[in-house]
Amino acid sequence: MNENKEFKPYIPAEKVTAEMTVTSVLMGVILAIVFGAANAYLGLRVGMTVSASIPAAVISMGVIRVIMKKNSILESNLVQTIGSAGESLAAGAIFTMPALFLWAEEGLCDKPSLVEITLIALCGGVLGVLFMVPLRNALIVKEHATLLYPEGTACADVLLAGEEGGANASTVFSGMGLAAVFKFVVDGLKVIPADVSAAFTSLKGEIGMEVYPALLGVGYIVGPRVASFMFVGSIVGWLVIIPMICLFGPDTWLYPADPGVTISQLYAAGGAAAIWSKYVKYIGAGAIATGGIISLIKSLPLIISTFRDSMKSMKGGSVKGTARTDRDLPMNFILIGIVAMVVIIWAVPAIPVNPLGALLIVIFGFFFATVSSRMVGMIGSSNNPVSGMAIATLLISTMVIKSSGQTGIDGMKAAIAIGSVICIIAAIAGDTSQDLKTGYLLGATPKTQQIGELIGVVASGLAIGGVLYLLDAAWGYGGAEVPAPQAGLMKMIVEGIMGGNLPWALVFIGVFLALGMEILRIPVMPFAIGLYLPIYLNATIMIGGVVRMFMDGRKNVDEETKNDQVTDGTLYCAGMIAGEGLVGIALAILAVAGISLDVSGVVNFGNIGGVVLMIIMILTLLKFSLWKKKKA
Repeated sequence: MNENKEFKPYIPAEKVTAEMTVTSVLMGVILAIVFGAANAYLGLRVGMTVSASIPAAVISMGVIRVIMKKNSILESNLVQTIGSAGESLAAGAIFTMPALFLWAEEGLCDKPSLVEITLIALCGGVLGVLFMVPLRNALIVKEHATLLYPEGTACADVLLAGEEGGANASTVFSGMGLAAVFKFVVDGLKVIPADVSAAFTSLKGEIGMEVYPALLGVGYIVGPRVASFMFVGSIVGWLVIIPMICLFGPDTWLYPADPGVTISQLYAAGGAAAIWSKYVKYIGAGAIATGGIISLIKSLPLIISTFRDSMKSMKGGSVKGTARTDRDLPMNFILIGIVAMVVIIWAVPAIPVNPLGALLIVIFGFFFATVSSRMVGMIGSSNNPVSGMAIATLLISTMVIKSSGQTGIDGMKAAIAIGSVICIIAAIAGDTSQDLKTGYLLGATPKTQQIGELIGVVASGLAIGGVLYLLDAAWGYGGAEVPAPQAGLMKMIVEGIMGGNLPWALVFIGVFLALGMEILRIPVMPFAIGLYLPIYLNATIMIGGVVRMFMDGRKNVDEETKNDQVTDGTLYCAGMIAGEGLVGIALAILAVAGISLDVSGVVNFGNIGGVVLMIIMILTLLKFSLWKKKKA
């Protein structure tokens, strides 16, 4: 307690400097939309997103401090606060809402309207911010010494190292530019194949990689440990389970559908990928659901203690009075905002949720906002079990909705709508916590940051519907371009509970496989995601992890230099992810317009070209990290 009382932020409470300005709001809104769109594309491809706080902070520092010659660290902090909200809202939205498009493709319902998507996103985002505000005193202030909030602390460090803002910003922009070129060559001109693979015909297995800069960047950012668990999941799926299915049941009919097709025929027609899509995906879905539930069970003691502390915090109000660094949004504003959002969810016809669903959203929303806020403080936003929370919500809400008599596609749409709001609440609450930690360290005004979060939520919420519609119109969900793995999983769960048509034998194989991993103390979620996603994705993520392992493992370099180089690599990779995502959105626009840039019929470098391009991408990563020239 005394530690917290003695803590002095970088900008003292009695000093007032610029925070919310026209510059910070405009830059923040632009970054919220840009990183929101880029992360939506990434999440729909690989089922995971990355934090945008640090690259947003670096870009804002580069523009405000270097280009505009202004010296306001709190202004830069507000830019990243607004900007990072877009990434978090996108993460929550793309994990669930594409399921509605998938049902529309099957002819079960109409596509969700832009109004429906926007309202769900806005309601979830606003509730995520409002639920977090009363927790700030308990989690950020009282537990300052115990809850570290890794991304929030790292973001503060980046902003404090502002004299290097220009050089670091150039690293992010270099990553964006080069990744844009790589992505355009692969998916625009198509002179290099997206997949480089090798099939083992006698084994009936397959291995390969996707030649995409974002996947390399994800692997570098998550590190070798998480990347290796994902890759092992893919190895088990593609080099163990698929060969076993082909070996033991070559002449059996396809389970659970198409009784006229044997496994041998399926393999002959589509290779290992066809077996994976019909069998291994369900096993992976069972493993992911189990991993999500395990993570929640393990966090129960933390949930209980957080609830106790947060209730005390809310009851006592602001402990230290009305100093600038203690001012939150007023409680009456928060309560009115929560009631307004719930009324909109219940009353607006565009959102398919009844009063029971609105009640579930309030209960689960505050519950998981609390869980998310504490979890990111301990393990970081990248490990926040948002999808696990969404799975738990869907399991319970679908059963409640079904028992209330609302069945069929109407019940399934209601369950996905509830799951979408909860998913966004959890993602935004975690992001708000990280941003408020950054502000606490720097001496920002919490109320100003909370308003900034709401601005970022509104900006990205208005944009996310257009992004989802654009990607659906260009390629459709569930295919090679945008497989939407998390949304496919959510769809599977809801259909299985509502209609009882899931291949439960395969799902339970995944459940017990996940339990075995947990007993062996192997992190279940990355392993399960590896099992659920194609091996090509995870192999490239593993390559990025190996590069990071090399960077971290060097012995003849002092720690400060090594940390600087690793950080430069992280910024470059964040830029690569954003660059590929933005070009992906641009290519989607061209695809909708019917414009093709494909010249593969004239020039095609084949698998060799893919390997060479991957080597070039690795070399560029080393160029902007290991071999980056520092200013004297």
